[in-house]
Amino acid sequence: MTDTPNILLITSDQHRGDCYGFEGRSVKTPHLEQMAREGTRFANCITPNAVCQPARSSLLTGLLPCTHGVSDNGIDLEVWQGELGFGRQLANAGYQSGYVGKTHFSTHHTFSPTGTPEDKSTIPTLPRDWMGPYMGFDHMETMMLGHYANGRPTPPPNSLHYERWLYADGRGPAKIKLWETHLPPDVGAPQTWNSALPAAWHHSTWVGNQTVRYLEQHKDNPFVLWASFPDPHTPFDCPEPWNRLHHPDEVELPFHQERDLQRRPWWHAKSLQGKPDMPDKKLAAHRATWSRVTPPNEQKLRHTIANYYGMISLIDHNVGRILTTLDELGLSDNTLVVFTSDHGEWLGDHGLLLKGPMLYEGLLRVGCVARGPGVGTNKIVDDPISTLDLAATFYDYAGISPPANLHSHSLKKLLEGSGDSRDFAHSEWDLRPSRSGVRLNLRTVRAKTAKLTLEEISGAGEMYDLSNDPHEMDNLFGDPGYALLQKELTDMIRSRPDDMIPQKTQVGMA
Repeated sequence: MTDTPNILLITSDQHRGDCYGFEGRSVKTPHLEQMAREGTRFANCITPNAVCQPARSSLLTGLLPCTHGVSDNGIDLEVWQGELGFGRQLANAGYQSGYVGKTHFSTHHTFSPTGTPEDKSTIPTLPRDWMGPYMGFDHMETMMLGHYANGRPTPPPNSLHYERWLYADGRGPAKIKLWETHLPPDVGAPQTWNSALPAAWHHSTWVGNQTVRYLEQHKDNPFVLWASFPDPHTPFDCPEPWNRLHHPDEVELPFHQERDLQRRPWWHAKSLQGKPDMPDKKLAAHRATWSRVTPPNEQKLRHTIANYYGMISLIDHNVGRILTTLDELGLSDNTLVVFTSDHGEWLGDHGLLLKGPMLYEGLLRVGCVARGPGVGTNKIVDDPISTLDLAATFYDYAGISPPANLHSHSLKKLLEGSGDSRDFAHSEWDLRPSRSGVRLNLRTVRAKTAKLTLEEISGAGEMYDLSNDPHEMDNLFGDPGYALLQKELTDMIRSRPDDMIPQKTQVGMA
């Protein structure tokens, strides 16, 4: 094991691929920019699915969503599949395996108890000293989702490691009151407020703290660690004083802020106008309220973006702490570090906030930065890749054989500059009527300069020439002048391995 590097995966949640300083935005990310200078970043990395559970399950297993079965939120990754993920496979090869932060491989808001350590009905029954194993990771320090629609992390026993820590000093109720406090200026932006909670008690700081401690405690033997920040996921409740870091008047606005639905395929309007269809009416009402946002005016949108930037900068600060700890422990030269996200965020593009089945680049593309032994420095790779490629990459660096029939392909040669170019990457999403009252089977392929999404049930689609239309204004699907491009991209979609499984039933709403 002495010749194999440690592996540290750091993820954010709902973090757009262009919201980094190195992408030209004014968001302050000095540590991630330094990491990019010291390593390699992928300019065209996409998510295998645009919502949390499928994307995270694919990242862990190296399989596309319709093969591991978690093809939408509200479907649990089965334990045996998690055990085939990189956490357990590397642990079996001698690595110490750990996980800190948001998990979201299983469903929190379930129709009935499911027995997983993420199910809100099961959490109160867990032993107080429970710290794993889970989904192949022997050491677990996690939390209840990490983003709270009502702004209230719950006290024990309805809590996990972060919430227990938050309440342990007896100040829990006072901290929650601060969390809920809307500091001025409060302009009424949707799901946005300047939280009065000090950053020292925020979950991004806690993830940073616990990651540093794990590194200190496991420095003498090879480790694989996933550090998972729950932000900048909605609500946009950036803590004090990071909510002051970016002035709303100075943030970048979307290129196009109108819902031009008449220019888009039918499912765009239907998804926005339909109602969630699920047996639990309370959960249906919650989804309808928190996943549908009326496009805000410019002032409100600016405040939302400023808070979103602040949440990212706080994550960046903690990434800096983690990287500094690697330096101090003498581990930097023998640790492969990767930073990425599960999926993106519309952030006002085309008059949209949050996420859904409109797969614009802000939602589909994520950042991916790596540094470590043998990784090229100050290099940008524009080959289209996917976050599900990380599983095979970790196996490659660890020198072990991956489980059979992965969709994941190692990025090691791209990182080391030795060829192995890529032409396209896949993303897929099967939406049940529980999301917006309509069933959709979306299949997306992202090439270097073009993108196609097919809705397989109806045969409709959308296609964009990203080299000439980076803001995705003109849907070219069905345009005779682009028939060859459409055929090429369709063939890429059809090249997906024929190993899909029957659709699983949702156990709840994530």
